[in-house]
Amino acid sequence: MSFASLGLIDQIVRTLASLEYTQPTPIQAQAIPAVLAGRDVMAAAQTGTGKTAGFALPLLQRLVQDGAQVGSNAVRALVLVPTRELAEQVHESVRAYGDGLPLRTMVAYGGVSINPQMMRLRKGVDVLVATPGRLLDLQRQNAVKFNQVQALVLDEADRMLDLGFSRDIDKLLALLPKRRQTLLFSATFSDPIRELAARLLHDPVDIETAPRNTTAKAIRQWIVTTDKKRKPDLFLHLLKRHGWSQVLAFVKTRKGVDQLVDLLAAQGIGADSIHGDKPQPARLRALERFKAGEVRVLVATDVAARGLDIDELPVVVNVDLPIVAEDYVHRTGRTGRAGASGEAVSLVCADEVQQLAAIEALTGQTLQRKEEAGFEAEHRVPQTNAGGQVVKKPKKPKKNKDERRAQADARVVQEDVRFRRT
Repeated sequence: MSFASLGLIDQIVRTLASLEYTQPTPIQAQAIPAVLAGRDVMAAAQTGTGKTAGFALPLLQRLVQDGAQVGSNAVRALVLVPTRELAEQVHESVRAYGDGLPLRTMVAYGGVSINPQMMRLRKGVDVLVATPGRLLDLQRQNAVKFNQVQALVLDEADRMLDLGFSRDIDKLLALLPKRRQTLLFSATFSDPIRELAARLLHDPVDIETAPRNTTAKAIRQWIVTTDKKRKPDLFLHLLKRHGWSQVLAFVKTRKGVDQLVDLLAAQGIGADSIHGDKPQPARLRALERFKAGEVRVLVATDVAARGLDIDELPVVVNVDLPIVAEDYVHRTGRTGRAGASGEAVSLVCADEVQQLAAIEALTGQTLQRKEEAGFEAEHRVPQTNAGGQVVKKPKKPKKNKDERRAQADARVVQEDVRFRRT
């Protein structure tokens, strides 16, 4: 199957050839004809399988063939995404796919000055990729009009709800034309998202190229059990032992991110970070340094779980397990992209057993457990199964004779002290 056989015009096919896109992925093969036909689409596919091209290519073609002129401050196609990083990634793809087409595109998100975005919108744009909050800011200042919107894409809509964008999305939907094409693309679809789809989509084409919430088969996944306080040193040990050339590490808190970067720097290992406290230009610089190989480790909170497209990333390490099980799928999806192999390693302590069980239930697998000599957990991690159940509580370690004798001696001393006091 070729891209031309899907109905794409020659200009787009030539552009794809220049980008070395040889044949459509399964999600693209199913989505592109449906979008070209004007159908609403609800598509779920594993991350790294080409979802962006699945909606961007046919939308660009429909805009070109429509031939309408975009008005001042107007938008013809709107793509909503949850994070700044994903907004940059999606817009870069849209710009690349639309090379040579008479279309204007732009990206808008918070954390940077709004004025350049307002200026750019004055002439109108054909495709706007935006985060919900910044888009509402632009609308409140009359910098953007929605009367010409023909198509709406909700990319990673489940993550937008997780991040608390539900009200913003409802406000935006109320401002958009009722007659429009609506597309939902995501690696996972939770029940709330399916409820949202039922409200928004009209007779949609439902596409699932893989079972819901699964991880890529090419990714080798395993966990190392340890104590919480030993995780940073264990990460450093694994990095040295395996000789990983490049690692994306996820940590739960911003403070934890900075502490791990400092530990790596003290060992002479190049590292940078992405988290919510860093301004957007600094976050983009950190990502570019990592992509260019200038730093070996990029440490991030879940703000980076979606929107990081890194070619041939060999390893993702979950220093902390995510609170939301679906985020495990997105984190691990940063490696093993487009059929490549990769590793996803999670450092798990006893306090995270419920999160581990939720991940195993979601993905339908029991993750292989390992221990590293010298980092064994004093507080054992209970056994779990693929049904999301904690099946075995850890046994208390047996005391040897010396320990029992020492405890007995301690009790004698305590009784002697208590007797003297009385």
